[in-house]
Amino acid sequence: MSHTFGVRQAQKQRTRQALMDAALALLEEQSLSSLGLREVTRAVGVAPTAFYRHFRSTADLGVALVEEALGSLHPVLGDLMAAVGDSDELIKRAIELIARHVDAYPAHVRFIARERHGGVQPVREAIQGQLTRFAVEVCDDLAKRPETAGWSDDDRLMLAGLYVDQMLVTASLFLEDPEAERERVTRLAGRRMRLISIGCRHWLD
Repeated sequence: MSHTFGVRQAQKQRTRQALMDAALALLEEQSLSSLGLREVTRAVGVAPTAFYRHFRSTADLGVALVEEALGSLHPVLGDLMAAVGDSDELIKRAIELIARHVDAYPAHVRFIARERHGGVQPVREAIQGQLTRFAVEVCDDLAKRPETAGWSDDDRLMLAGLYVDQMLVTASLFLEDPEAERERVTRLAGRRMRLISIGCRHWLD
């Protein structure tokens, strides 16, 4: 009995992932608000009613895609922030991390960039929730660094939010620009992050 249950659960998970993969592919050319569940189920080869065994709505599917796209990045960001080195070295590592992520998951990055200000409220809120988590995690690390000694928690969180926002902007620029433009985007991202870093050292002046 338990073996049969395990097989069914595995099949259910495969179907759920297939629906998410199909939706992500369809979202390369459209926004989530215009995506129909019949498009998704047709791409997977299942009946429309099967969709509701996995998601309550396309918005619910979108929230699951947000978790897939951003949830796995938290430990990666933690490793980056825990690394030793001066600010320029950390900025370089951050930009390299962003570039690798864009190369590995372009559809996820495009989805987040488009839906961050899109028309589906639960998905906007899910993205903002993940970005807030990133900012809190960066803020916790900044509290250990001498350059923010004496800062209030609100100011550290503001600084963390600037870094997180810039990382998302950089990912979008890497996505939009052809390979020949990557060096330009890298330089621009580095200068912007250095400007934030320099400003933070003089915040209490």
